[in-house]
Amino acid sequence: MEQKIILSQSSSIILTLTITIVFVIIGLIYSKKYLGLNNYLVANRSVGTFSLTTSLIASALGAWILFGPASAATWGGLGAVIGYSLGTAFPLFALIYLGKKFRNNYPKGKSLIEVIRLRFGSKFFKLILFLSIFYMTIFLIAEVTAVSMLINYISGTDLWITALIIIVGSLVYTLYGGLRASIFTDNIQFIIFGLLLIIAFLYLISFNSNEFNFEHIKLNKPNLLSSNYIPNFTAGLTFFIAVAATNLFHQGNWQRVYAAKNDKVLKNSLIISFIIIIPIVFMMGFSGLIAVSNDALVVPDLAFFSLLLKENVLFLSVIIVALAISLTVSSIDTLVNAISSLIIVDGNKIIKFKGNYLILSKQIIIIISLISFFVASKGLSILYLFLLADLFCCAAVLTVFYSFYSKSFNEKKAIVSTIIGFVGGILLFPSLDFSKSLLVGIIFPVDFFPMFVSQSLLFCSFFVATFLPIISWRLK
Repeated sequence: MEQKIILSQSSSIILTLTITIVFVIIGLIYSKKYLGLNNYLVANRSVGTFSLTTSLIASALGAWILFGPASAATWGGLGAVIGYSLGTAFPLFALIYLGKKFRNNYPKGKSLIEVIRLRFGSKFFKLILFLSIFYMTIFLIAEVTAVSMLINYISGTDLWITALIIIVGSLVYTLYGGLRASIFTDNIQFIIFGLLLIIAFLYLISFNSNEFNFEHIKLNKPNLLSSNYIPNFTAGLTFFIAVAATNLFHQGNWQRVYAAKNDKVLKNSLIISFIIIIPIVFMMGFSGLIAVSNDALVVPDLAFFSLLLKENVLFLSVIIVALAISLTVSSIDTLVNAISSLIIVDGNKIIKFKGNYLILSKQIIIIISLISFFVASKGLSILYLFLLADLFCCAAVLTVFYSFYSKSFNEKKAIVSTIIGFVGGILLFPSLDFSKSLLVGIIFPVDFFPMFVSQSLLFCSFFVATFLPIISWRLK
């Protein structure tokens, strides 16, 4: 990522430290009153509408929204923006129905994985447990990497310094206070990044009023709005399928489903969260359409920042740092507690351990955090791993959730259909340079397939992985 030094390194480090320490202090002080395993896992099942709503939004959004939607828009057009927005929000809509069903059928549940174990047995449960932890670990690494690279871009601060501050700060209060601490700090983080996003959007609209509209895009990049531009459809569907599927396996969401005080609180919180998330992600994506309309050579990952920081305004760089840290910490504490809760609830079914599984979970989280720190400090791209994790989730998503509506669905059928989906998806999953896949270009020549397939491998792989399992549902 090229640099645009606006803040000094010392100012950036002080700002990062200050914001993180404030969250640590708030998390520690608040959670002192709510210790115990039930609070650590499901916040004593007593969370109200406001807290649950802000926590769901803060957990769903992360530093990725500053990069992903705008970047996707620069090549995927309006379709990618819509797909990203709906894909991010859709799991919350789905949980309105799934959440109530799970709470009623498994009232003592604490995680999706635990419910899958009760529904199927040990084999399928282990597969989905691995999938969930793999996905959330990749998500954790991506969040730390994103915020480290952003602050490096603005101030030149070494990646490892930001990564260390963010990881240590998040671990201190989350491993102490668990879900209670995570939800309470989410409330504050939501208010902070909500206000900062409003300031950023108002600035963009008021100072770019002649450009921040569809007419400007239509004039300079009409293909991004055209119904004849294929990526408008393939990118939109790809992001919708991938983002929606993975977030349905996010244990942080399921913890909050069970933490709700009652079904009414859960339903209201999910509806409000769904409504708020869509315009936030849409606006971030729309900034990418404007940025590429202004400059066809804009770096996709920097599309949002190319608009907001083009005048090198100091206060805006401070806003971006505060915004990025709030978004990152809110998603990291969710991920840390989510992974920890899976180990506590279901770890004894995988690892035979004579000691306390709470302590074991914290030890494993620290190991995962060290891996995250190493990858983030090197600035390594994990996009490809993220896409692979998405593919895993796509292969399992329909099978897992349909099975709770079909009494005839057994463990063997669930495993077979998930494997069928994954194998089908991996055959079309693009290589590192996205030019070919196992099936297209290696087993068979590229010319053997329609141009649409060879040029839309990512879309085809996600589509096949998601919907191919349906065929196996009829098999006995």
